[in-house]
Amino acid sequence: MFHSLHEECGVFGIFENKTAAVAETAYLALFALQHRGQEACGIAVDDDGVFSHYKGSGLVPDVFTKEKLASLGKGNMAIGHVRYSTTGGKDMGNIQPLVIRHIKGNLALCHNGNLVNADVIRRDFELSGGIFHGTSDTEAIAYSIVSNRLKCKTTEDAIAQTMRTVKGAYSCIVMTATKMIAFRDPNGFRPLCIGKTEGGAYCVASESCALDTVGAALVRDVLPGEIVVFSNEGVKSINTHLAEKKNSSICVFEYIYFARPDSVIDGASVQKARMKAGAFLAKEHPVSADIVIGVPDSGIDAALGYAKESGIPYGIGFIKNRYIGRSFIQPSQSQREDAVRIKLNVIKENIKGERVIMIDDSIVRGTTCARIVGLLREAGAKEVHMRVSAPPFKHPCYFGTDIDSRDKLIACQYETVKEIAKVIGVDSLGYLSIEATHKIAKGANVNFCDGCFTGNYPISVPKHISKNKFDQKLGYYQALD
Repeated sequence: MFHSLHEECGVFGIFENKTAAVAETAYLALFALQHRGQEACGIAVDDDGVFSHYKGSGLVPDVFTKEKLASLGKGNMAIGHVRYSTTGGKDMGNIQPLVIRHIKGNLALCHNGNLVNADVIRRDFELSGGIFHGTSDTEAIAYSIVSNRLKCKTTEDAIAQTMRTVKGAYSCIVMTATKMIAFRDPNGFRPLCIGKTEGGAYCVASESCALDTVGAALVRDVLPGEIVVFSNEGVKSINTHLAEKKNSSICVFEYIYFARPDSVIDGASVQKARMKAGAFLAKEHPVSADIVIGVPDSGIDAALGYAKESGIPYGIGFIKNRYIGRSFIQPSQSQREDAVRIKLNVIKENIKGERVIMIDDSIVRGTTCARIVGLLREAGAKEVHMRVSAPPFKHPCYFGTDIDSRDKLIACQYETVKEIAKVIGVDSLGYLSIEATHKIAKGANVNFCDGCFTGNYPISVPKHISKNKFDQKLGYYQALD
């Protein structure tokens, strides 16, 4: 839905065996990954060791006009990034790719995820004279690689050394003068996959939908802890930090909400996972009704699964206005309340006089959800039963998902599901169980992180962390003392 949950970003890289219009390919891929970040984007191109790059705030087609894209020229490699900030604010210095020119040559980096020890790494560099241009944790990764490169024979060796010290979620693509290198944290918190075009070019992307867009076939996923090097000598895999499946923990919300339904992540179809979630909901929370509807977009597949399992007909309940972007201004409270009406419109003919089951992917604060339920009531729904294709959010995420603080999460404000149902105005409410959540991605070759639901995290997390941890005023830290 269009609530306050956001994923940090999406990454893409292409390694060609000839000079080609790689910037245009990256542009198309980023367009396919736009759902993963709408605040900013950027592309860097390597033409025989000479780097050109451009980045800016806004959506991909707005930042990259025809002229800006042409100014990047041609090359044999390119990497690109779409951003939504979870660590570091909207400062231009935080927009990726980060391009660094150091004594061993040029290096560009794209990062999806969130480190849990970036502040410690940053402080170590600062105490030795390091200067940071932005406030994101991505610089901590980049500077660690450069620092280790001074002591290592190759960039991939430097990355392997860096992976010993950085902790948290990172699915990254590095571009040097001669290589493109993809690497993923040992837990595999965020997705990363490899594709190949008919012409022999290799691509790396956050999701397989980006590969489809540029005409590349999905080859496989980058394994948790793996480093994959693409060069003129071929493709090389480094398994120094490779994790066993039992130790992997991709964010399960990639399947529930973040990823596009046409993507395949770590061996499992996102669309099938959402339908499976809906089927489990029908088994766990059955109710008599006349129609099952989904809240666009990620609630639709779950609604289809619920309808198929329950035998209750699926119907279209809402039409979403596709032309309302994140820049939509809502300065007053009354306008914020009207925003739901502008973004969604109820098909009254399908709702009036009916007992409705409404499926959505999550409830965060509950305010938007209550307004949507209100639209169904106004349209004449006889009953409204809500089913959620995820467990209730009760804990923060440290690995790249922007979740509100506990005092704003509705599941932390009320003790029972019945109380939440009353607040949002539904006749009944049911959440997907933790047990079922772990079963939705059939065929996945990884395990899942469910820390935001259970509070059990696969790695140690800091006691205190905030979204803009490098941008806090002094009073914030005094309050923690």
